[in-house]
Amino acid sequence: MDLNLQGKVALVVASSQGLGKAIAAQLVEEGASVMLTSRDEEKLKAVQEELAQLGKGKVAFHRADITNVEDIQALVQATRETFGKIDILINNAGGPPGGTFEQFSDEQWQQAFELNLLSYVRVIREVLPDLKQDGGRIINVASSSIKQPIPGLILSNTFRTGIVGLTKSLAEELGPYNILINTVAPGRIATDRVAFLDDLKANKTGKTREQIEEESKKSIPLNRYGRPEEFAKVVTFLVSDASTYITGSSLLVDGGMVKSI
Repeated sequence: MDLNLQGKVALVVASSQGLGKAIAAQLVEEGASVMLTSRDEEKLKAVQEELAQLGKGKVAFHRADITNVEDIQALVQATRETFGKIDILINNAGGPPGGTFEQFSDEQWQQAFELNLLSYVRVIREVLPDLKQDGGRIINVASSSIKQPIPGLILSNTFRTGIVGLTKSLAEELGPYNILINTVAPGRIATDRVAFLDDLKANKTGKTREQIEEESKKSIPLNRYGRPEEFAKVVTFLVSDASTYITGSSLLVDGGMVKSI
């Protein structure tokens, strides 16, 4: 199956590590040109050098803080200047702090809103002129909490769910332009973020991280954590020409962990 991603231009947000990096690597493997971005310039340089070795698509990077609207505008402009118009947007962001309702101040709620929801709105707004030219693809990376809230992650549970409403609404508004937009939600994927959450739970319960991992795996029908590249392949399919009639959907990539229908 030809995914027809050769020469397409993708902006992948939060791509210096974890799921963002895995998605960027998969797109480069398929011949796409990818703009990497995060707040850590040293990590971005290292990832650019690593992905350039794949020898297929082109890779560049631009440092940006996606909670800053001026940084977002500069990032999108840099992508245009480097590669021409943008065909694909991968919206992604690191998770907010863990904790319960009574632990968080208004300032912390505002910070989580700006990172995990408003940044998605702002980046979409900036790339829309490009996507409207010839159709395009938007993927909003969320979390399995869009279907089943995760205890101790109230900030994430709240704003990740907002991403679903944004995606569903925009699917209708952007459909006439042949722009497809979907939410893709990871479950327990083996990333630094999941390791951090496992450490938090281990510290809270007095168990080791290994014990927490084993307990988590028992709740997953496939009895293992997912690999970042497995998640990235799903995203790559959805932004390719192999997917032309899926929009407004929320897709879990969780090994069957979430039990809701």
